[in-house]
Amino acid sequence: MLVQQILKSKPDVVVVTIAPGSKLSDAAETLSTKKIGAIIVSPDGKSVAGILSERDIVRELGKRGPSCMSDLVDDIMTADIVSCAKGDSSDAVLAKMTAGRFRHMPVIEDGAMIGLISIGDVVKAQLSKLSMEKEALEDMIKGF
Repeated sequence: MLVQQILKSKPDVVVVTIAPGSKLSDAAETLSTKKIGAIIVSPDGKSVAGILSERDIVRELGKRGPSCMSDLVDDIMTADIVSCAKGDSSDAVLAKMTAGRFRHMPVIEDGAMIGLISIGDVVKAQLSKLSMEKEALEDMIKGF
């Protein structure tokens, strides 16, 4: 399955972003309110300056305590972004996520972010693919 198919299957294609220079507490509030696991740091909603996950926030809280919540997202975010394209396969995306030990990946086309996929989205796509293959094999066995 291709990334573009995963994006089409998502009910909400709007990527939640936060502006550089925002406080970590604002990012945490947005993650909580939207019930999401990561937020893209972007000055314009299309370019990706970084990504900030709930894991990043918890890690910083564990190191420094609640005082870190007044820090800027720029100081905590991952700026070295690993992204994918619409034409990438779910297998390739899953391999990148597994190797990098992260759960969210922006989808970039012509230098602009067009979506965000999670490991849950990819696993769901993989399960769907396996189910279709299973049905096809059963139909071949039954002679359909």
